[in-house]
Amino acid sequence: MPAYHSVFLDEPNQHLIGNFALLPLRTRTRGPAQQLPPLPQGTSDLDLDPSNESYDPLDEILSLFRANTFFRNFEIKGPADRVLIYGILFVSEALGKIRPGMGRRDAEKSVMNVALETNFSIPGDAGFPLNQMFEAPRDRQEAETLRQYVMQMRQELAQRLLGRVYADGSGVPSKWWLSYSKRKFMGKQL
Repeated sequence: MPAYHSVFLDEPNQHLIGNFALLPLRTRTRGPAQQLPPLPQGTSDLDLDPSNESYDPLDEILSLFRANTFFRNFEIKGPADRVLIYGILFVSEALGKIRPGMGRRDAEKSVMNVALETNFSIPGDAGFPLNQMFEAPRDRQEAETLRQYVMQMRQELAQRLLGRVYADGSGVPSKWWLSYSKRKFMGKQL
């Protein structure tokens, strides 16, 4: 059974840095990403359909995370798949910061500290784990734009992940989500 690929592969007019797509996001976090419209009133991101105009790559990352973590190999079919890969690796790292029995407030601190960390590797940096699959930015300006986009992505992804891990309102993390905290996607971690 093949891995699940991004629905944004055929997205027209993708802005690329290296071979990483800067896709539009539905976010309140400042950054270079083009803004998508907010969710319609009464709609949850948990039941958002990929055909909805507000569906973004972060929704896709969270919905495909569990299924794709079981694959050791992932054939990259385009720049949007690289966004998916990076997001899955970040979610994996963030889940590793949440411990069983950890309250939401403590988990928010831990996960947001990871998301807000400014010293993270981007494609082309020596410490980036998947440099063989990602092209480096052409110049310093592109590298800074990519860093800002990835930072925006990490912050929004952290907020949405916490919403799912603590969705039942009990204040205790979902054991189901935490069961994936030790899995490595493609044998890698950020």
